[in-house]
Amino acid sequence: MTRMTIVSEGCFLLLLSVSFAGAQEANPLRDAYFGETHVHTSYSLDAWLFGNRMTDPGDAYKYFKGEPIKHPLGYDIKIDTPLDFAGVTDHSEYVGVVKLANDPGSAINKMSAAEPLILKNDSQEEVQRVYLYALKLLAGERINALLSPEIAHTVWEENIDFANKANEPGKFTAFCSYEWTSMPNNMNLHRNIFFKDCAHVPAAPFSALDSDIPSDLWKWMDDQRNQGNDLLAISHNANLSDGRMYPTEIDINGRPIDRAYAEDRMRNEPLIEIKQIKGASETHPLLSPTDEFANYEILTYLLSNPEGRIPHVIGSYARQALKDGLTLEDTKGFNPYKFGFGAASDSHNTGVPYRQNNFFGGHASLDGTIEKRMSGTIFAGMDPRLENPGGLTGVWAEENTRASIFNAMKRKETFAVSGPHIKVRFFGGWNYAEGQTADQRHDFWKSTPDWIKDRDWLKAAYAQGVPMGGDLTPPPAGDKPPSFAVWAVKDPTSGNLDRIQIVKGWTKSGQSFEKVFDVAWAGDRTPDKWTGEVPPIGSTVDMEKGTYTNSIGAVELKSVWTDPEFDQSGPAFYYARVLEIPTPRWTTIQAAQLGIAPPDVVPATIQERAWSSPIWYTPAPETHKLAKVGPTVDDLKKAGAVALDDAELKALVVDKTPWLQNNVTGTRFRITYSASGIANATQMLTPIDPRYVTSKLDQNQGQALADNVGRQALMPSATGDAAAASYFGTPSPYYINNGKLVTVLAGTPIEVTAYKLGDKVYGARSNEFGYVNYEIIPEVKELNPLSPGNEVLH
Repeated sequence: MTRMTIVSEGCFLLLLSVSFAGAQEANPLRDAYFGETHVHTSYSLDAWLFGNRMTDPGDAYKYFKGEPIKHPLGYDIKIDTPLDFAGVTDHSEYVGVVKLANDPGSAINKMSAAEPLILKNDSQEEVQRVYLYALKLLAGERINALLSPEIAHTVWEENIDFANKANEPGKFTAFCSYEWTSMPNNMNLHRNIFFKDCAHVPAAPFSALDSDIPSDLWKWMDDQRNQGNDLLAISHNANLSDGRMYPTEIDINGRPIDRAYAEDRMRNEPLIEIKQIKGASETHPLLSPTDEFANYEILTYLLSNPEGRIPHVIGSYARQALKDGLTLEDTKGFNPYKFGFGAASDSHNTGVPYRQNNFFGGHASLDGTIEKRMSGTIFAGMDPRLENPGGLTGVWAEENTRASIFNAMKRKETFAVSGPHIKVRFFGGWNYAEGQTADQRHDFWKSTPDWIKDRDWLKAAYAQGVPMGGDLTPPPAGDKPPSFAVWAVKDPTSGNLDRIQIVKGWTKSGQSFEKVFDVAWAGDRTPDKWTGEVPPIGSTVDMEKGTYTNSIGAVELKSVWTDPEFDQSGPAFYYARVLEIPTPRWTTIQAAQLGIAPPDVVPATIQERAWSSPIWYTPAPETHKLAKVGPTVDDLKKAGAVALDDAELKALVVDKTPWLQNNVTGTRFRITYSASGIANATQMLTPIDPRYVTSKLDQNQGQALADNVGRQALMPSATGDAAAASYFGTPSPYYINNGKLVTVLAGTPIEVTAYKLGDKVYGARSNEFGYVNYEIIPEVKELNPLSPGNEVLH
């Protein structure tokens, strides 16, 4: 049973040509426009040092409009499909200074303060010397002589002039924009700043040299807005933030994550960059172990690759931030993470590769040849084979003008694409599924309402609900579940579509959860009877040639999906994810060109994709009161519970295998806590069994192994891949300290405090916002009793 709708190729190409040509009249139902929100030219300090020395912001706009320009290494580069809008985002810190310092005709060249920035020759060692010095400047070191208005203001004025000259209302929009480059302790906290227009921009941008604290940036943005200069920020590369992009307790400067923080952040940062050349920031397999498509362009890296540092996963990915935002809203009444999605490139070449078959790197001479890329030549600690083509931000706007596109970004009616111009629409409402039976709403592939098949379905979608980026109003009556209308159409120059999914996140009792639903797909595949998952579409990729065919997949997909597991009492979010069929990754294509095997450090194939911005559901106060929540730490203490100390914890779990129950989900499982190491464990002890060599564990350190966790078990956030660990017998380290039983997930300690109340022992995890959700239970003799009504037990 297919959920595929095919339109003729001729009509399809005509449909897609609308955005490229530029709407001549405002369209109240809005058109899709694709743009670049993150690119660097020779004006950026690091780009110039990478070897980008020929092109400027004016060349970037020429490139985005379809004209060929020169790659920093001298060969021609040309965009595959011209864009509708762009903003050049050169680093505001010492913008243009390195370029001017190395120009013998500039005044800066003669300044003693500029001497460390001047290349004595083009050797790799000399470039490395200047680059490391430049990194210190980007990290916040102030050289006042290089920050004078005569320098910084002039370069900023040139950038504004380039944007104004490139701007063609109705055809191409050029924004005044820049990058605020905060990187304390090598942690990426960068933001790209976009102004609504160029008429009232400040004399100079606020840079990380003024402050590298995000809340200080927001204060400056508020001041600008108060002066009539509207602007917004887009955070990027959360995957490189070492867990600091999405805090839940305090920010990088020790500021509490409270209502004021949430309001400041959401007023100024409506969007995040979900994918770019240095990896994707949607989610991570350790955070989304049941998402079969979570392993997409993962890059574990910190800027300049400082020695001895392992980046944190928790706090670095958008989906977990969305879930944490729901839980903060549910427990404390505010949400700092109601953001929409965009994507970009962060190319330092002035031009950008957006396709796998046209990848020329993103860092000038450092990855500009096929030999350097495919050899894995390390620069700044990064293997170029881990890079990927740039993404793009799609907006649904009335017309191709600064005001219309900016307003679309501000209201979050945006979507992100990994490179190809996939279009996606996503609406939520309470009446979209009218006319369907209950069975049809549950088995949504059996029936699609006629209204979405109508030519004017968009009018009904807007009239009866909200688009991506919006908030569902509470249901008109009762516990009616929301429905979502979703539509996607392929890029005519890229792969066919595999499927559309809806990603749901929700929270209860301080825990947060996620689930991915397949809602529309190509072909006659039937969802698995037990899991509901749609089987893989197959692959046409020829690994040896680095090619594929569009003999599978769909041109267009659409559906109306009703949440079959809706709980009206708790907040939730939903977003659509569209996947192409498998195609060869650029590394496979270029390996074929060289006649070598595809590199084994990255996947050989990918599935290009698009992400809609989320839609949020927040229950009305009277409905929220219906939620059945568990006890909090304060509740237990008031009832007389006492926290166990280290000795009591050790007696309870060390060298034991207690059974536990998650009282929110009902999931029962057990954890084995091995005996911990002892003093002087670095000296080999004489084993009881001479054939057995004991582990040299530190004192008070052991191994914990979860067991009896199934792949379909509903697990809360930040538990890692418990099902795989259970199946493979993969333990995690644990230790007991100061009344806490501590395990570590990807570098982040998760603490459990145990409380004894009467003859029962309960546990509270440190990341579950003060709730006590776990209980030690008697040994479970039968996990899955087959008596009627008990066929599935979580």
